[in-house]
Amino acid sequence: MTDRSRPFGLYCLLLFTVSLFGNDALAEQAAVDAPPSAERPRVGLVLGGGGARGAAHIGVLKELERLRVPVDAIAGTSMGAIVGGLYATGMSAAELEELVSSLDWAAALTDKPNRKDLSFRRKQDDSEFPIDFEIGVRGTDLVLPKGVIQGQKLDLLLRELTLRSSHITDFDRLPVPFRAIASDIERGEAYVMGSGDLAMAIRASMSVPGAFAPVRIDGRLLVDGGLVGNLPVDIMQQMGVDVVIAVDVEFPLYDAEELGSALTFSEQMLTILIRKETLRQIDRLSERDVLIRPELGTFASTNFGEIVETIEPGQQATRAHANKLRAISLDESAYRKHVASRQPDTHEEQPLAFVRVVHDGQLAPEVLESRLSIAAGDPIDPAALAANADRLYGLQLYERVRYRLVEEDGTTGVEYRATPKSWGPNFLQFGINLEDDFEGSTGFGLEARMTRAGLNRLGAEWRTDLRLGTDPLLFSEFYQPLSFDSRWFVAPRIEMTQNNVNAFALDQSIARYRVSAAETGLDVGREIGTFGEFRIGAFRGLGEARVKVGDPLLANVDFDSGGAFARLRLDTLDNAGFPRKGGLADLRWTSSRTGFGADADFDTLEGEASTTWSRGKNSLQLRLAYATTFESDDAFQNFFPLGGFLRLSGLERGEISGPHSALARLVYYRRVGDTTGGILDTPVYLGVSAEAGNVWQSRSDISFGSALVNGSVFAGLDTYIGPVYLAAGFSEQGRSNFYLFIGTPPR
Repeated sequence: MTDRSRPFGLYCLLLFTVSLFGNDALAEQAAVDAPPSAERPRVGLVLGGGGARGAAHIGVLKELERLRVPVDAIAGTSMGAIVGGLYATGMSAAELEELVSSLDWAAALTDKPNRKDLSFRRKQDDSEFPIDFEIGVRGTDLVLPKGVIQGQKLDLLLRELTLRSSHITDFDRLPVPFRAIASDIERGEAYVMGSGDLAMAIRASMSVPGAFAPVRIDGRLLVDGGLVGNLPVDIMQQMGVDVVIAVDVEFPLYDAEELGSALTFSEQMLTILIRKETLRQIDRLSERDVLIRPELGTFASTNFGEIVETIEPGQQATRAHANKLRAISLDESAYRKHVASRQPDTHEEQPLAFVRVVHDGQLAPEVLESRLSIAAGDPIDPAALAANADRLYGLQLYERVRYRLVEEDGTTGVEYRATPKSWGPNFLQFGINLEDDFEGSTGFGLEARMTRAGLNRLGAEWRTDLRLGTDPLLFSEFYQPLSFDSRWFVAPRIEMTQNNVNAFALDQSIARYRVSAAETGLDVGREIGTFGEFRIGAFRGLGEARVKVGDPLLANVDFDSGGAFARLRLDTLDNAGFPRKGGLADLRWTSSRTGFGADADFDTLEGEASTTWSRGKNSLQLRLAYATTFESDDAFQNFFPLGGFLRLSGLERGEISGPHSALARLVYYRRVGDTTGGILDTPVYLGVSAEAGNVWQSRSDISFGSALVNGSVFAGLDTYIGPVYLAAGFSEQGRSNFYLFIGTPPR
């Protein structure tokens, strides 16, 4: 309960969060009993904001239930709005405790969709450009999202938890009348929500500026209510109660010795400013009211990983006021009647009468509807409703996708509302790739992908990739679906690349060439669900190979390429960097033909497949790859390279290459911890690999006996810029390499 850790990467989030959850952890002394009244007084509960500290409210509710203290009205801010709003729908304190104990907070407080819900093109983005950050482009301007977290998963969670009361739009008709407090960021004033969409009201109340995107309700742009009213005593008094129980869980002020940096001074300043309004609200309490301040010490507002630790202090702080609370408690019979009155008005469930999608984007509604798996006549299943929202969100074209049950003409249907990204419709994504063996062999790439999305009603996209570094690349593709279901498509493309290739004679490297190539093509293909894609196409290109290392008398080579190809790709991985389950497959046949402008007729076949199994924290991955050339063994610009981390780790990057190659590797890794332990975990892995493979200059040389055996040991981090590895590679000849690797390992 004394964790003061402040990971530097959380600076912005904590700066706002701490400003909302100020200080005062002094214990309150028990007060004398208030004289009983002839008629039972109405009791109002005020639950303040405090991030993860706000779970102490559940402890307060548990103790109030034990003392049989009725709650007739609730007002809450931020985390207080979550706990209070759910309690107002009829949930018990025990149910709330079970919820916060079992909830995956790290997942709920992020936007990253489950990878299985991504479309195949978005899976490509995820694996090729792993930096978890996106910038919008409008003309020459760069546009940032309105919050680090848009709140998609949190929206769906709140929707599911409040679904049984979704038909109630007047919060006074809830089992317990409720008010949620947010801040109007445009007017700088409190906005009290007593009607409307309960899930959205709760979500608006906890939208910490800069961390969570704001919510627009009734034309107002709303953020966390803690900015202007973290402990809304005045709102509760306006609800006509006789006794107010206020629970203050704000973060404490730093002591003098803790004010050692500009950051802590800034946090202290903002905390003081917010605290002034809280103290003003506390001054409104009368002698009959109760102020509860759980002893939470310096428990971090972002420490959701240990959130249940705050529940017991909430109970203890409430027990300290037991004498005063008994004056407003009920006998067992009266309390049973009160609890019965809190049971939600059961909403008669009936099959969905309709399913519709509403959005403001360029796409035709049929494109989105084709992604749904539910239809009219299906039962109202919260899990299925949320899963289909995830399917739409997996298109990654929308800031958020929400759903709500709608009553029309005595029937109930579901309406999905997709909100286009406010920083769209053009997006920039980034990637970084570094492989350094600390002995002079280094590969580096800085990459960016520009996607112009939703160019027409069928969902056309224009994708352009730029990579600077060791192997520069420029690639551009126009992707045009041919139907509303987005399955069949055409894709004209152009590509320019440079890379290094070793040339061999009698299995000895004689030169390193710098190969430059340009190619244009036209592809036709079909999506396979959300996990695959099949393409065929024709291409035409040209290039040159210039001697970079070796005898300068060796001839430079100019070449022409052209032909046709077919390619099948599948991706069912749950994580592109450190998967726990799923598989990958990539099979490509290329036919080079003089009739398409190529220098020679030959074919190449490339294939790879991998699968991953996991148990507990342990994962095992098997990958097989094979590439071969038919009718030509001397077109070195088309050679297949091996060498580098996880591609014969004891060899230098791309050290060997040939017209025929094969590689098998078995990788074991175990998750051993996290670098932060909060909601922004960075998982840490330790692993080993065993690798066997080689390249051959002729197919007749291929044999198991000629395979090279290599291996590696590594430590890995699954970071927000992609996987990061520190590894040592070994070969059977006694060679070794040490690697710093950033980015997705070569496949």
